[in-house]
Amino acid sequence: MQEILSKIRRAVQDFEMIQEGDVIAVGVSGGKDSITLLYGLHLLKRFYPIKFEVMGLMLSLGFENFDPTPIKNFCEEKGIPFFVKHTEIKKIVFDYRKEKNPCSLCANLRRGALNDFAKEKGCNKVALAHHYDDLIVTFMMNLFYNGRLHTFEPVTFLDRSRITLIRPLIYVREKEVRSAVKKNNLPVVENPCPMAGNTTRHSIENLIRNLEKEIPELDKRIFTAIKKDVFQLKN
Repeated sequence: MQEILSKIRRAVQDFEMIQEGDVIAVGVSGGKDSITLLYGLHLLKRFYPIKFEVMGLMLSLGFENFDPTPIKNFCEEKGIPFFVKHTEIKKIVFDYRKEKNPCSLCANLRRGALNDFAKEKGCNKVALAHHYDDLIVTFMMNLFYNGRLHTFEPVTFLDRSRITLIRPLIYVREKEVRSAVKKNNLPVVENPCPMAGNTTRHSIENLIRNLEKEIPELDKRIFTAIKKDVFQLKN
């Protein structure tokens, strides 16, 4: 985890993500990215000069055969506060609305429910596990489908909920997350959503991988452009 911790710390410092006394909720989906972020922030708080608290919050969406026990046990072992809240998001999206393209609605409902859950637990910030590769894919999706030079921000304050979103993994590559999960035996729960692996985002990921075969270091060039021209970060 040392390399990931270093990159989390750099992102936190570059974008001033954490202030003294923050109580940060990590949105834990059960996947590799969010458990890596939760563990990374837990380790960071041990030595970081700014004092903060961190906890894991998970939403149960209502899918059958979804068992968060491995993550719960891991958090108990490490002394990380962890809470699960049941929702009816699966029923709303798939049973009632019967959405043909459910990802957008599901994401909106999950964001709202997670922010409300965080406020219930006394958190003022929510940490999301979007990483380096997610940043690039989101940028390309906005370019291709919306005609915008835009991606998610490292830090976003939400006026309505009074919650600040932070994304401490933006310097961490997905392959580094996979390696950390394997080497540290981090628990991962299989995604029960029927749309998993079959979305527009995955199509863009495949496109970028194919382009990288012909354009070496394409990801680095896109990431550098985002830092300089979107985030206005010159370092």
